[in-house]
Amino acid sequence: MAIQKTVKIKNRKARFEYEILDTYTAGIVLRGTEIKAIREGKASIAESFCEFNNGELFVINMTVQEYSHASHYNHAPKSERKLLLNRSELKKLEKEVKNSGLTIIPLVLFTNSKGLAKIDIALARGKKEYDKREVIKERDSKRQLRRIKKAFNN
Repeated sequence: MAIQKTVKIKNRKARFEYEILDTYTAGIVLRGTEIKAIREGKASIAESFCEFNNGELFVINMTVQEYSHASHYNHAPKSERKLLLNRSELKKLEKEVKNSGLTIIPLVLFTNSKGLAKIDIALARGKKEYDKREVIKERDSKRQLRRIKKAFNN
């Protein structure tokens, strides 16, 4: 697979599973061949979340597949990766997570114009089952309305 100019890997379930309260863009500390694998689009943030450890924020469960053209110096696919944010942002997030019981989830993993890997993270609250059912109902009704409009226009 060829290396892409821009990469945008989304966590598609995040907006369905969680209510997004605030978003931040963070840099990621990567080792060795991880950036090459990300530029090939071989990464997943579907099951990942963020956690504090000694005042630093780490993304857990983010999968970056091994780079195909690497030798024995390849990286571990599911290691935890440090996120880079301003100290004030880190303190604010840590306070919110400890006091309110909120969680931090990754939304989008992307490369910027300089070719650096960045990740959009969100401070989020988990949705209840009935909230998810409401979202499904709204989606179905909008789809039904579009079908009716399309049939009416033809």
